[in-house]
Amino acid sequence: MPKVRFVKENLEVEVPQGTSILEAAKKIGAPEGDRCGGVCACSTCHVYVVKGFDATSEMEDEEFDILDKAFDVRPSSRLGCQAKIQGDVAVEISDESFQAFLDEHPDEKAAAKKLRER
Repeated sequence: MPKVRFVKENLEVEVPQGTSILEAAKKIGAPEGDRCGGVCACSTCHVYVVKGFDATSEMEDEEFDILDKAFDVRPSSRLGCQAKIQGDVAVEISDESFQAFLDEHPDEKAAAKKLRER
């Protein structure tokens, strides 16, 4: 099974092919935002695929449109809810997504911040 590594949090999880980066984050407890519930209607699950970009599904027009509204978009940017895993990847959760997670889960702020400090 492919592995997804969340770089800043030093977390790694094995997931079946076709699993989204957002689903992988939820499975392992990585602090990735998902204000819209993962339906490609916001950019709060914005991540950077720092290794294995070619091991993710192709981007659709809808994802490009949503990423146009995100902060600090880079060539490696993806929406975690749309990027499906085909092989091993390493991911950096964007600051925008991390902040959205903190806003969505105020009771988990301390634990999420501690993950990033490791």
